[in-house]
Amino acid sequence: MEKKVSKIGVLTSGGDAPGMNAAIRAVVRTGLYYGLDVFGIMRGYAGMIENDIFKMETRSVANIIQRGGTILKTARCKEFFEPAGRKKAYENLKKLGINGLVIIGGDGSFRGAQIFSNEYDIPCIGLPGTIDKDIAGTDFTIGFDTAVNTAVEAIDKIRDTADAHDRLFIIEVMGRDSGYIALHSGIATGAENILIPERITDINEVIDSLQEKEKRKKLVNLLVVAEGSELGGANEIAKVLKEKMPNADIKVCILGHIQRGGSPSCLDRLIASRMGYAAVECLMTGKDVNTMIGIVNNQLHYTPLDQAVKAEQTIDYEWLKIVKILAS
Repeated sequence: MEKKVSKIGVLTSGGDAPGMNAAIRAVVRTGLYYGLDVFGIMRGYAGMIENDIFKMETRSVANIIQRGGTILKTARCKEFFEPAGRKKAYENLKKLGINGLVIIGGDGSFRGAQIFSNEYDIPCIGLPGTIDKDIAGTDFTIGFDTAVNTAVEAIDKIRDTADAHDRLFIIEVMGRDSGYIALHSGIATGAENILIPERITDINEVIDSLQEKEKRKKLVNLLVVAEGSELGGANEIAKVLKEKMPNADIKVCILGHIQRGGSPSCLDRLIASRMGYAAVECLMTGKDVNTMIGIVNNQLHYTPLDQAVKAEQTIDYEWLKIVKILAS
């Protein structure tokens, strides 16, 4: 291989996601295998601006593939979106000779990478690390599978107690403006209804459906709602339902940040390792740089960063038809 870079920096940015450590490990060990110097950048773009950068060796990433979170820490950095902040970051990289970057994060992180690469001609590779799966150009994002499995495990336990008391549970999952966690976990746990931001939900239809089930003595019902639903979160929906269904025993459970933590699933470890390896190869060959590396139909897929930050992941509405049929 013809080397296009000699020193690589790797960082994690935005919200943490299980599997980020596996991606860091893959970048470091692939880079070292090819004789490159690899530097860890702490706290995302903030660490780049503050020169919180250190050289990594193979032992730097020992015993981390199974750990959640990120050993490089993460942060959101408004200063990086100002020209002065990016200039300071570039000067710090230049002093160390870093001439290639791997950014593990979401759309906001990629937007920063795109601007930075255009200004200072440093090739960047983005790896989609977000539990939300809200980035187009990949079937899975690092952390999504783990987050869904965490939600499924929790919802299964909630169904047990719901069944014991004949209760209606409204369960709120994470996902920001994306409904994928709600959709996948809701289908997998047999939820009676799933409320997601991508679809306008008629609350009266939900109420009619629940009342019809009540007449059939189907008193155990689960509603899974994405935090970005246009109807609001679980608490807001519960208020409406209690007004319309005063006799129903309604409880709310907000799963929250447990979905971000925990040991990454096998799938998240595999895709993170594969993407991290591919990122280094892209930087070395100079091919497919300034792209986001995804996996589509089990094949590596390269999306230019400027497209990755603009395109929106879309939901196949056949899934919603499946929900309606299976929950009847």
